[in-house]
Amino acid sequence: MQVNFVIGGAQKGGTSALDSFLRQHPQICMPDTRKELHFFDLEENFANQPNYKRYHSNFGLTKQHRVMGEATPIYMYWNTAPARVWTYNPEMKWILVLRNPVERAFSAWNMETRRAAESLPFHEAIDQEAERCREALPFQHRVYSYLDRGFYASQIRRLFNIFGQDRCHILLNEDLRTNHEKTLRAVFDFLEVDPSFVATPADVFQQDYDQILDAEISMKLTGMFYFDIKEVERLLERDLSAWYKDYKPRRK
Repeated sequence: MQVNFVIGGAQKGGTSALDSFLRQHPQICMPDTRKELHFFDLEENFANQPNYKRYHSNFGLTKQHRVMGEATPIYMYWNTAPARVWTYNPEMKWILVLRNPVERAFSAWNMETRRAAESLPFHEAIDQEAERCREALPFQHRVYSYLDRGFYASQIRRLFNIFGQDRCHILLNEDLRTNHEKTLRAVFDFLEVDPSFVATPADVFQQDYDQILDAEISMKLTGMFYFDIKEVERLLERDLSAWYKDYKPRRK
């Protein structure tokens, strides 16, 4: 069996939570080794013929499993990953968990700060993001891309264009928090496994940050993301006004 679904994004969107719930389902096979396999986003895996056998060695597939998947959030963001996934399995299903891009950026900065990969305060990190990310060219930057990762519209369109909209299941971080069982049933339906399975509830969304997001910075970033969010609304046919409810775009 090939891997037939990926939780492909977004970083700090709730993918760890979803991964933990899917692992409980007896018909779903997730990696034994670690959560994020980072197979399709690493250039060294594609310098020559990709070693799919090594990729598959991360899974302990049994007869009871009906589907096999993994969660590597950068797959949605990494430019070359979707095409590589299609080459491996054109029928791959994608699950995306989106989060308010301002909150996502601040959460990612907190994560990298705690990892000691980031030394700048948030306002400086976002002001210098474009310049700092140039050091990774011709690739994207894996650490400093706090804002860039949050422009979801082009990432979603790329997946729709390559795989088709029907092979992409997109939910919000809020869905997992406020409509937990209903959201998981929809995911199980999408994966074509028993939708009646009930995962053990878990409080996996609490984050204690050392700092809080400055309101002025939050509003500034909401303005930067506003039109991209509106495009995501159109693509998903879903109201995302909670992400920009206090922002008033200027009209010329």
